[in-house]
Amino acid sequence: MQERRITLHGHEVTYRTAGDGEQVLVLIHGITGSSQTWADALPALAEHYTVVAPDLLGHGQSAKPVGDYSLGAYASGIRDLLGALGHERATVVGHSLGGGVAMQFAYQFPERCDRLVLVSSGGLGREVHLLLRAATLPGAEFVLPVITAAYVASVGDAVGGLLSRVGLRGAPDLEEMWRGFASLSDVEARAAFVHTLRTIVEPSGQRVSALDRLYLAAEMPMLLIWGARDPIIPVSHGEAAAAAAPGSRLVVFPGVRHFPHREKPARFLEEVIGFMESTAPADVQEERWRALLRFGAAGSAPQPAR
Repeated sequence: MQERRITLHGHEVTYRTAGDGEQVLVLIHGITGSSQTWADALPALAEHYTVVAPDLLGHGQSAKPVGDYSLGAYASGIRDLLGALGHERATVVGHSLGGGVAMQFAYQFPERCDRLVLVSSGGLGREVHLLLRAATLPGAEFVLPVITAAYVASVGDAVGGLLSRVGLRGAPDLEEMWRGFASLSDVEARAAFVHTLRTIVEPSGQRVSALDRLYLAAEMPMLLIWGARDPIIPVSHGEAAAAAAPGSRLVVFPGVRHFPHREKPARFLEEVIGFMESTAPADVQEERWRALLRFGAAGSAPQPAR
């Protein structure tokens, strides 16, 4: 993997890239995450495809400006990154928050999206872990510094190093969650986290849902991958999405939690590569898109104009 940097709209974006295949895959991480979450998958995917894995603004090594951290802004950022790199179209793979960004990308720019792969995706139901809901409460930004102090992160790094020296390794999902937790010791990352979270989550649950628009993906190949024991976003969201999206496929990994691509990387790769090889890129025609918008999922009874 090559780590590179590009300046878009005055802000530096870090991304990892590998491979030179004809088809392009974009890998989008979750909240508090970074492109490092794809480290187990990216090299193998790069044997078949051109892979681009950005650090979203406010995350990882990318800039953390005061600005728009909505799903729409992130989707536009993915479009601009692809355009700057010379890629017109891509299959978009999104984990957690990244799944919401991926769906928003497909909704805003259907002509640029070949396929969708949603991994334990947000934006498909109300339920979400209590800790994320609590972080949206007024004053949370003042509490987070206390629980994410740098010395706490240092202790976690020391414990991880000790486990490595004795030949042990923490569970991948715990590693990912600790890495995200530690990143919030940075004041700019913490502000970006709070701004991002409050655009998609409120104290009662997720506030953004794509379920009512998934019929628009009728002709877009879609793969959903979920952990059966996901404590952050329940697998029932994946089941509801599969029922709402014609022709989609749901794969549930038994015993796996919120990071299927980290906990079962070989199975994850098998599913994604198999999906890529067994489906053709979407070809969204403007006339068909217009008909779906006017006539809805049934494709027959017109919706009243307002």
